[in-house]
This record gives sequence, structure tokens and C-alpha cells, in this order.
Amino acid sequence: MKRLSEVIIRILQGLFRAIARFPLTVVCLVGAAALISYMISLQGEPELIIQKLMFTFLLGAFLGVAAQFACERFERWDKIRPLVYGLAAVLTLGYYLILAPAPSISFEVEIRTLVAVFAMFCVTLWVPSYCRHADFNTIALTHLISAFTSVLYSGVLSAGCASIIATIDTLLFPVNEDAYAYMMTIVWVLFATIYYLSLLPRFNSEDSIHREHAGHMGEYPKILEILISYIAIPLLSVYTLVLTAYFIKILLTLKWPSGQLGTMVLAYSAAGLTIYVLASLLENRFALWYRRIFPKVLVPVVIMQLVSVGIRVEAYGITESRYYVTLFGVFSIACGVLLSFKPVAKNGIIALLAAGFAIFSVIPPVDTFTVSRVSQINRLEHMLIQEGILVGGKITPKSMVSQNLRVESTSILSYLERRNYINSVKWLPAGFNTVDKMKSTLGFEPAYAEADFSNFFASLDSQKPFEISGYDTFVNASFYSGMQQGDQPVYDLLVRGVRYKLAFETVSSKDVRVSLKNEQGTELVGTGLYEFAKSLSGISNTPKESIAPEKMTFEVVKNGYKLRVIFQHVNLNYDPNEPRYEYSVFVLFAAPEA
Repeated sequence: MKRLSEVIIRILQGLFRAIARFPLTVVCLVGAAALISYMISLQGEPELIIQKLMFTFLLGAFLGVAAQFACERFERWDKIRPLVYGLAAVLTLGYYLILAPAPSISFEVEIRTLVAVFAMFCVTLWVPSYCRHADFNTIALTHLISAFTSVLYSGVLSAGCASIIATIDTLLFPVNEDAYAYMMTIVWVLFATIYYLSLLPRFNSEDSIHREHAGHMGEYPKILEILISYIAIPLLSVYTLVLTAYFIKILLTLKWPSGQLGTMVLAYSAAGLTIYVLASLLENRFALWYRRIFPKVLVPVVIMQLVSVGIRVEAYGITESRYYVTLFGVFSIACGVLLSFKPVAKNGIIALLAAGFAIFSVIPPVDTFTVSRVSQINRLEHMLIQEGILVGGKITPKSMVSQNLRVESTSILSYLERRNYINSVKWLPAGFNTVDKMKSTLGFEPAYAEADFSNFFASLDSQKPFEISGYDTFVNASFYSGMQQGDQPVYDLLVRGVRYKLAFETVSSKDVRVSLKNEQGTELVGTGLYEFAKSLSGISNTPKESIAPEKMTFEVVKNGYKLRVIFQHVNLNYDPNEPRYEYSVFVLFAAPEA
């Protein structure tokens, strides 16, 4: 019991020291936790100002950490610590003022914020090792151990608190379900982060206590040494052989991949560089060989990846994902070249380069958003000019165009809409949107390659009437994949004194058959639904929410018996392993005159 109390006291003392050491960060964390708690209480979409404040607090928290480590590394800065923190606070406020007029939290705002946070984290890792005042590899190891310890403690604490809340709810009195979310917010936003900071030593301090703490936190755990040396390094080596074999296959067949290579090599490079830093503190044979070979292997692997990305860019232009895959490839090559010639003591160059490349990616006009926007607009303009639709900056609508142009132009315009870039296309009319205005503007309906989506949805325009004359009876039915046989609708019909059965039966994993039968069970007229439902995608090959009734209708006739099927809703999943459907239809039936 005494030991437990000592551990709790030590943790609390560490938390209080962290609060005093990182005041701006703690203020931002408390603000973020308060906002999250408020959002939990709303049970819905938070106001825009709340979202903006959340992003501001996120940036402010990292600015506070960066400011503190800068003060600890540079003695002159430490003497003016209030001014340094004041500057960080002003930058945080400035970021909010930049966000304030924004009509929404766009994709661009999210990416710029996350990139800035990543860059500051890299700087935080590098600053203590500036001029080799502290060992970068040890600093990285300390951050890893601190983060792992914090996650472990927070996981146990949140599990224990959740159990206590559940027990109170079961045995004593009802507890609001939001209590779990509030508890998780306190544990993971406040405790986990502050405890992680409390474990980080003062890397540049001359104080013996601080140096002893830094030395203790920088000790290499035996289990991590085994993990890196005898598991991670061999696995990455095998992965390298697989990539090498794949590249040899590419060179022999001259068939380049269709896009999956970039992500695989990106993950390989990120994991390889992380392992390289962690292996730099080890002296066993596996670690030594890895440090000698990996940087030299990394360069040709990434070059092949860049060639592959270059082919994709040539065919489809630049997007944010291709921009970052390319940028990370250049970063990886730079790291591979530098690490091949520099000692492991200078591994801090990895963090410094990462921060530099990250900042580069958000500075106009070379930022990912400007480059991607210009690339896709130029590509669209080139295709339309070649087709004669765009002449001298003016649009001449044209209906007879190739399916490839329809698909590619729709893809680009949809991308520009999602990113709020559509207003940058000067030759498009104001208020343009792909679904409703593409045909009237360019002359053809939007279209998507079937491979580009796995679901199709369409619904009937309920504001428009449809013809029912010439039919004797009318039913409404719905069915879906996995419906039990007993639940499939069957209707008894009486037409001019004759009894019929209208049945809906599952015939495959994606099709339903509608059939009209006489009293003896003989089918008089029937049809499957899937082929017509699938053909609806050809109207524009994109999800539609209001298709005219005449386009949602088909009819079958046999021996004078007629069925007319009008789809209300169609929902298809094209997954080849597990195709699914959901249909809602009106069925009209007419029997021949006696």
C-alpha cells in the first residue's frame, strides 16, 4: 500500500511539474477538453466557432511544447521565457484570426494545420540536439518510451474508470451514458498528454538531477532491443527483397503498377527511417549491418517509386496525395544519400528535413493545394480544347463526346468541387455543380467509370406523375439481400373474377424475380430486376436522387399479360465477393380481356 501511494504521489508530482513547465500547452489542452465536453453534451454537429477553436488549441498546444524546448536549449531564450511564450500565444491567436472569416473547416485548413503540427513536432525532436548538445537518437528513444508509457497508463486508467462507472450504473443508480465520453476526454486529452510531457527530461540541463533523469529515460529497454534487432530489421529486410523482386518484374515486363506502389514504398521508407534511428543506439550485428545497408537500398527503391508516380502524374495530373507521395519520395532520397555518408550522431538531419519539407508543402505557390488545383484545371482545359468544347476561353456545348472524356471531365470537376476549387475555373458559370449543371454547360451528362465506385444509388423523382392507365392493379413492395424466404412479399390479386399471385423471389445474391402466377402456380409473366437496375447507372453512371419516372420504368409482356415495374429506390453494391441489393418498387399488372 505504501509503495502504491508513493507511485501515485510521484505521478502527481510529475503532472504538476509538467503543468508548470508547459503552461501554454496545458491551457490549450484544458480548452480542448472543455470544448470536447461541450460537443458531447450537444449530441449533434458543433457550431463552426467550436471547430475553429479546436484547431486553434491543437496548434497552440504544440507551439507551447516547441517554445519550452527552445527556451531549454538556448540560454538567452530562457532568460526571456515570458517573451517567447508571448510570441507563441500571439501566433496561436493569429492562427485563430486567420480561421475566423473562413465559412467552413475545409480540407485545406485541416491539412495545413496537421502539417504545421507535424513540422513543430519534428522541430521539437531536433532542437535539443542542435550543435550535438544532446544525442538525437536518445531523444527520439525517450519520446517513444514516454509515449508508450503514457498510453499504457492511460489505457489501464480509462478501462478501470469505465468499469467503475458501469458498476455504479448497475448496482447503485443510473449513470448518464455521456459519463464514459467525459471520462475518456479527461483521461486521453488531459492526463495522457500531460503525463507524457512529465516523462520528458530537460535534455539540455546541467543540473545533476535532470541529467540523471535524462540518462534513466534514455536507457534502451531490452525488449525494444529484441524487437528492433531480431524482429523489425529481419522483417524489413524480407520486405526489401519482395520490393526488389517486384521491381525486377517491372523492368522485365515493362508494366508499371496502377497506383498501389506509392503507398507501399511510402510505408516502407517511413518504417525504415524510424527503425534506422532506433537501431543507431544498438551495437549488435543486425543493427550494424542495417545501418550500413538500408540508406543505400532506400535510394533506388524510392527512385523506382518516383518513376511510377511520374507515370500516374503524366496520365492523371497532380493531386494532393500524389504531391505528398512525390515529396516524401524526394525526402527519402535526400535522407538515404545523407545517411550513407554521415555518422549516426547526426541523424537529427532526418527531423530537420522532415520539418522543412512539411513547411514547403504548404507555402504558396509551391504548396500542394495550388499545384494540384492548377494541374487538374490545366488537364481539364486541355481535354476540352482538344474536343472543341473550350475555344478561346468560351464553352461551346457538345453532346456527342467519347465516354472517356465524360468520365475524365466528371472526375476532375467532382474533385474541384470537393476541394472548393470550382470557382477557380474562370470559364465555368457561377453556381456550377457537376450533378445538375454539367449537361447544360458542357453538353453531356456526368459519368463515372464503374470501377471507380462500389455502390450505386438512385431514387424516383416523386414530384413527377407517372402513367397507370391500361393496368388493372397496383402494388408497392420492398426487398433486400439476405431477406428470409418467408419475408419475401406475395400478393393475392383478383382481376375480373380471376385470382392471381404476384410473387417476389430471390434468385441470386443480386437479383430478384417478379412473377405473376395463376391459381395452379404456373408463371404467366415475369422478369428479373437486376439487369434493369444496373442499367440505371448508365443514365449518368453516378448516384442520382431524382430520376424521372420514365427512366425508372420498364415493362414486360407475355401472352397478353403485362407487368410494369417502376423503381422507387435502387441501392446496389458491386463488391464481387459480396454483392448486395436493396430495391423498392411499384408493380402494375394488367390481365388480357376475356
